[in-house]
Amino acid sequence: MNLLKTPLIDSEFLQNLIPQKPPFIMVGKLLHYSEKKIISGFVVPADNLFVFEKRFMAPGLIENMAQTVALHTGYKFYLAQQPAPTGYIGAIKKATVNALPFVGQELETTVEILHDMMGITMVSATVTCEGIVLASSEMKTALAN
Repeated sequence: MNLLKTPLIDSEFLQNLIPQKPPFIMVGKLLHYSEKKIISGFVVPADNLFVFEKRFMAPGLIENMAQTVALHTGYKFYLAQQPAPTGYIGAIKKATVNALPFVGQELETTVEILHDMMGITMVSATVTCEGIVLASSEMKTALAN
């Protein structure tokens, strides 16, 4: 069940929920949040570090998935009135990139939380654009503190 009444689009608020800072931000909206699922939105800007020849490259898609995991953790801590923690990608498995989006296209990234114990989170992530699956992976992230 989505705990959000409306999508969160305040970029300053969202940036406080993740450890990354401009120009390395790869999430722009929080569309859905629940204990086991998050959906983020991101419009690919022309000046993004991972844009090459007007396309958002594979490392950007992977980073977008990882930042969506961080957004889930950060919002969970926000709801508990605690500061957002720093985390790291521990492992990436089964990463598949099917297509690269263009500048200006909006990505929708869905992360399902598979396991979350003692600061280690296992997830399944999928990035779509206009209903087409662009990329997917399984990730393990770990909190630094």
